Amino acid sequence: MSNNQQLQARKNAAIASGQGTLYPAYVDHAKNAEIWDVDGNRYIDFGAGIAVCNTGHAHPKLVKAVSEQMARFSHTCVMVNPYESAVLLAEKITALAPGDTPKKAAFITTGAEAVENAVKVARAYTGRRGVIAFNGGFHGRTNMTMALTGKITPYKDKFGPFPADIFHVPFPIAMHGISEKDALKALTNLFKVDIAPADVAALIIEPIQGEGGFYEASPAFLQALRTLCDEHGIVMICDEIQSGFARTGKMFCTEYAGIEPDIMTMAKGIAGGVPLSAVVGKQHIMDAAPVGGLGGTYGGSPLATAAALAVLEVIEEEQLIDRARAIEAQFFETLGQLQSRYPQLIGDIRGKGAMIAIELVTDGDADQPNVDLTKAIIGEAMNHGLVLLACGFYGNVIRFLPPLTIDDATLAEGLNAFCALFEKAAATGKTKI
Repeated sequence: MSNNQQLQARKNAAIASGQGTLYPAYVDHAKNAEIWDVDGNRYIDFGAGIAVCNTGHAHPKLVKAVSEQMARFSHTCVMVNPYESAVLLAEKITALAPGDTPKKAAFITTGAEAVENAVKVARAYTGRRGVIAFNGGFHGRTNMTMALTGKITPYKDKFGPFPADIFHVPFPIAMHGISEKDALKALTNLFKVDIAPADVAALIIEPIQGEGGFYEASPAFLQALRTLCDEHGIVMICDEIQSGFARTGKMFCTEYAGIEPDIMTMAKGIAGGVPLSAVVGKQHIMDAAPVGGLGGTYGGSPLATAAALAVLEVIEEEQLIDRARAIEAQFFETLGQLQSRYPQLIGDIRGKGAMIAIELVTDGDADQPNVDLTKAIIGEAMNHGLVLLACGFYGNVIRFLPPLTIDDATLAEGLNAFCALFEKAAATGKTKI
């Protein structure tokens, strides 16, 4: 029995089955965009820990920053005995957030906590109850954030009841016949049928849906939502947890729309793998929460804030915003060639920066999601030396989230391996070609 198999058997005996395993390849060490397991197998990482390691695995700057901080002190709680790195990080991320309105930040630990606290702030500021989210959106696994998430399986199944006063409307997806006009009309209908706009505290949207399938909200749609929120005094929350920190070829994806959110949620790529999240919003909105109403024991830990400051240095020094765009170009070129050979299977290629997806279909029909082929590709990725992730409302989307620091040779190697994997799965799968 291999080391991986032994560890998987131990994991199955000790860890709840609900916390499943996509790849039973137990990591021994990793460097930049490469991972080696305990049996010595090497993988090219096209997942980056779900868009966490934007600056790659074990970046020297992060290793140095966290090691030095650990040697000084590991924890005091930023709400008890604070430290300069938290103040400096707050100054930097509020300055980076889109728009000129003065802003403040609050630190917590996970993306779900960031969303929870964004809703708390919005309700405190408006004195209202309702929150609007979008079908297919993903905002976390806590009770509130499960309620906001617009997909049942596996995130919400068997876990209710959920909080009241959460409402969902369609997310515009042209490929599936949902226009921006349809989505805006659904909002108007919601205000007529379920909740008056004067009772809505917040509207939350991902500028690019993560778990939902990497569908993008166009600049025009985000601008229309900004106008609607302004008209009704609704706090607009942009969830940048998966799309932030240079991932999409901007520091934050919202910048493409030229709008200023009232609140943004940040996590994942913020600290290169050290748990940290943040809520950043307009100063007068953020200060509506009472003293002591925000926070958490580990929120803004000194290890995390040190790591996040190092991440920001790496993004600037290594020009990772530009690098994300170069990665995008290479993915679109290679995947476009693959689509030209398999037009009946690859229904769409989309994304921004190093946040790319392909949607797999049957007979070229967007209404026939090719889940079998998607599962076959994900299931065989390990054998082709790849780490890949699926997503999408029907589980038929393969998403690519490589570290932004991936070098050209490793990127090309990974793309070639994926094309070979795709061709093999297509040839042997249960689907028509």
